[in-house]
Amino acid sequence: MNRIIRHKQLIQLIVARAMELLREPGVLFWGIVFPILMSLGLGVAFSKKADTTRVVAVITHIPDNLQIPETFSKLDSFLQSNHAVILPVKDGIISCKLTIRDNKLGNTTFIFEKIDWKLATVLLKRGNLNLILEEKNGKFEYHFDPLNPDAQLNYLRLSNLFNNPAIIDWESDESIKPLTVSGTRYIDFLVPGLIAMGVMMSIMWGVSYEIIDSRSKKLLRRMVATPMKKSHFLVALITVRLFMNFVESGLLFLVANLVFGLTIQGSIPALLTVFVAGNIAFAGIAILMSSHTAKTEIGNGLINLVSMPMMVLSGIFFSYHNFPDWSIPYIQKFPLTMLADGARSVIIEGAGFAEIAFPSLIMTVTGIIFFLVGLKIFKWH
Repeated sequence: MNRIIRHKQLIQLIVARAMELLREPGVLFWGIVFPILMSLGLGVAFSKKADTTRVVAVITHIPDNLQIPETFSKLDSFLQSNHAVILPVKDGIISCKLTIRDNKLGNTTFIFEKIDWKLATVLLKRGNLNLILEEKNGKFEYHFDPLNPDAQLNYLRLSNLFNNPAIIDWESDESIKPLTVSGTRYIDFLVPGLIAMGVMMSIMWGVSYEIIDSRSKKLLRRMVATPMKKSHFLVALITVRLFMNFVESGLLFLVANLVFGLTIQGSIPALLTVFVAGNIAFAGIAILMSSHTAKTEIGNGLINLVSMPMMVLSGIFFSYHNFPDWSIPYIQKFPLTMLADGARSVIIEGAGFAEIAFPSLIMTVTGIIFFLVGLKIFKWH
């Protein structure tokens, strides 16, 4: 009875926890279906399209004694001379479209909508457009957010278009070579990040919150009278979540492979190593966080305190190199950053054991230390 590991007890606990987990339909949806739907939605939204359509608001001024927009001679003559297509009037908006042809970079179609400032501002706030064009004294004025890269691109293309109408039938310079290297798409960047985030959220809520909720409901108090070791109870929770994360991540990657053609460029054993190390790191953090409190409100706060900053800073949906340079060394030390960077290095960069050995070791040691500390101060009630 004093053995460190009681195999039968541990196996029975793992089986019991697994059966309890599988009986929860919400777990299957949020753990498997939701990440897949998120990857499909974001993957489709940010996939590179051969042709793009940009909406530009053209401000019209209506004098007090007139009911029709003022004629924009410069813009109208430009559009007419370049055979712009007048679109059917919709919701009282006069619009036309002009296409810039490019056989390498893809065609760009600009839709010019003649509207007033009030409606243009509303559409700008809704994200329907990002650039407003106004003609004054025969010159064009461009209104846009200078921090919006898409708006900057629209401005550069339009200003170049008005100054050089010949680019309507522009052939890209022969020196331009469209990039076709594997792993450069947004979906290639996104899926490893979603896998890492899924590991963190699954363990933080599936282990940490589960313990706190059971303690608040007095369920853990009943286990004190049993010969069950608390280490076995905690290991069983972690083991079930580890297998669950394997299934969730595997299905997510499978869908990304079938729909978007995502493949693993590096070593699969290296990917499994960094994946397990990330699970261990977050398991240790989860055990330490849930070792004492019995209030679910505090548990919610602790979980969000740990997970939310990492989810924003660790480069799941966009590169953390967008943050100030002084913060990057600190961001790179987050467990979620290490896991996401490690997974990306293997999946899209072709990395092997040499590249992921150190971060995997750091995550494993961190998880073990946190687990031992949490086990030491763990209380049943």
